[in-house]
Amino acid sequence: MGNGGFMMNLNDNPTIDQLAKLFATRKDSLDDHLLWVSQSGEVRLDRLPPNTIEDEFQEHLPSMRARFKAYRRGQGYVGKKAAADTEFVGRVLQTLQQQWPEARTQRAVKVIEAQY
Repeated sequence: MGNGGFMMNLNDNPTIDQLAKLFATRKDSLDDHLLWVSQSGEVRLDRLPPNTIEDEFQEHLPSMRARFKAYRRGQGYVGKKAAADTEFVGRVLQTLQQQWPEARTQRAVKVIEAQY
């Protein structure tokens, strides 16, 4: 499973609670993070390796279908505090659900403008 074994899938009636858990498992102070969706609808929030740009990261993940712009470290978009912000998490979930039907049918990775 990896990543603490927690899974969230857009094809499986995802909840705000699930997405909040995803955000809560990461630490904002340490790294930049990338929220992305795989071909199977799995939502991932992964650490961006230092000095990596999103495009480079993307190249190593052929299953990626959609992604947000990276959350930069120290901005408060990731972590327990962000996870507790139901409005923020709700907006992210809504955006994912709106964009997913189109993104899953495209070959190119859809870059979603994040809803802050």
